[in-house]
Amino acid sequence: MPRVAAARPRPAAPSRRAPPRLERRPPPSGPKKPAGPPARPASPARRSLGGRLFRLGVILTIWGGFALAAVLLWYTWDMPRTDSALEHVRRPSVTLRTADGGQLGNQGDLYGETVRLRNLPAHVPAALLAIEDRRFRSHFGLDPIGLIRALHRNFTAGDVVQGGSTLTQQLAKNLFLSPARSTRRKVQEALLALWLEHRFSKDQLLEIYLNRVYLGGGAYGVDAAARLYFGVSARQLSLPQAAILAGLPQAPSRYNPRSNPDGAMARGRDVLAAMRDTGAITDAQMAAAISEMAIPPRPSRNGGWFADWIFEDIPEAFPGSADLVIRTTLDPRWQNAVEGRLRTLLYGDGGDARVSQGAVVVMDAATGAVRAMAGGRDFQQSPFNRATDARRQPGSTFKALVYLAALERGASPGDSVSDLPLRVGRWSPSNGRWRARGAITLEEAFAQSVNTAAVRVMQMGGGARSVAEVAARLGVRGRFPTDGSLALGTGEVTLIDMVAAFSAIANGGRRVTPFGMARVEAEGRVVSAPRAETPQVISGLHAEQMRQMMMAVTRYGSGRAAAVPGLVTGGKTGTTQDYRDAWFIGFVQLPSGPMVIGVWLGNDNNRSMDDVRGGTLPARLFREVVEAARAS
Repeated sequence: MPRVAAARPRPAAPSRRAPPRLERRPPPSGPKKPAGPPARPASPARRSLGGRLFRLGVILTIWGGFALAAVLLWYTWDMPRTDSALEHVRRPSVTLRTADGGQLGNQGDLYGETVRLRNLPAHVPAALLAIEDRRFRSHFGLDPIGLIRALHRNFTAGDVVQGGSTLTQQLAKNLFLSPARSTRRKVQEALLALWLEHRFSKDQLLEIYLNRVYLGGGAYGVDAAARLYFGVSARQLSLPQAAILAGLPQAPSRYNPRSNPDGAMARGRDVLAAMRDTGAITDAQMAAAISEMAIPPRPSRNGGWFADWIFEDIPEAFPGSADLVIRTTLDPRWQNAVEGRLRTLLYGDGGDARVSQGAVVVMDAATGAVRAMAGGRDFQQSPFNRATDARRQPGSTFKALVYLAALERGASPGDSVSDLPLRVGRWSPSNGRWRARGAITLEEAFAQSVNTAAVRVMQMGGGARSVAEVAARLGVRGRFPTDGSLALGTGEVTLIDMVAAFSAIANGGRRVTPFGMARVEAEGRVVSAPRAETPQVISGLHAEQMRQMMMAVTRYGSGRAAAVPGLVTGGKTGTTQDYRDAWFIGFVQLPSGPMVIGVWLGNDNNRSMDDVRGGTLPARLFREVVEAARAS
């Protein structure tokens, strides 16, 4: 039978002992509030939203940086190199001065001496800062306060009455940028202004501005403008002069003292008021400066024809890039006399006689130096030079060359010539108001300008070809007819060429080439001015014979209106068909030597004048010019 295991007694379980009870004492600060329910852990959705926002912020920051970089790149990709701030490329300047050193004109970019602040009167920079940038010393290149003030004033006025650009921004524009108005240019201007402020001190920026700013009339910098408008160095600028110059940067053309003196002085008064408001000057100084404010007159009103005539020869005579200062042959006394009397005539008796244009050349007969030139009625209205570029029929003034050819063939002023009617082929010249006498001397025929006698005298001199050769020898260029009409001046010539030919007769037979440059300086170094020789082209005897016949013209002939009491004069009148051209070319003997003056009157459209002959208005103008020049 199976055995059954006896049951083992279980050991008794140890008795559980209760842990000692700890008395909970409140902290010294007092009883604590019963703790609330335990904080619930953040949900996974919440953790996911915060991460997404953070990542989005990082991405937007990165892409915003890229966008800003792209915008800056767009605005700055064509910006000029900033290391060229003090380098500049400009056209060589040519400054013309009159024979006595006065300012006549300039071409190219005119720069004066480089000036330093320490060498300038204190009112020069003070005037500029008062009107252009009062906060220049305190801003960092951009002026937010000034910009806000300008925007408020413009909004209030309903128009642009004040700009917000600082002087540094203006300098950045002048040094690097074009004047085009665009957002792109304004951004570039601001960036360059910041660079300039970082690179240069305030005084250096002010010096650069004063030496580079454009002040109208081709003048860059305060020294060039001071010399151009006032004839002084920037170191000698007075307070009213400094105020006028400080007002020019805003609108150099509009306030140009030469073309708009009233506007320039009105702007200068605004500058003085701004200086008073900033404390740079007192009320008494402002009042004194306003009373002293004046702009010197130009040495010549219409000397532009002479200046343009000089400028035409400069590229060939002086190739290169040097700055030139040219002392010209123009004499202000003669120039003012020519312009004043010509203008008076054209607006007076000439206008009544339907004369709309005129030209005058005054030349030193001994050398060919041009002392005065007027190429028309008004240079501003018509700069075309009728003294050098217009080819017109000279009429009877050409008879001087016809008679000279006859003298060279053995004739003399006392020889006789017929003044009776003459027919050459189908052509028969008219003697106008002259009543034939049968036979007269060459001198009388010349003095009275008898046409039939002139044709016969040309035949004595070898015909039209011989006369054309004499004209070429004296420097008269042109195409001349080969028939008898040449004796009456039917070829086409320029006034200045005819004046040069008469100069050869007046000086004893030496051909002269008209010139206007007396002395030339290139970068301060004297260089030789182009000057042609004066060779003897006609004999002294024949020149003297022609002088005597020309003196007869003003003594008792057709040019009596040109006679000047107390002076020896001579010349030749000329009138073309239907009174289309009227000439007088003659000489006056002065203590310094003979001076030749040529006058032409007419109309550009070849319209006939009312009985204007060479012996009337042109001869009278010759005399009036001489008298005006002597009186000045």
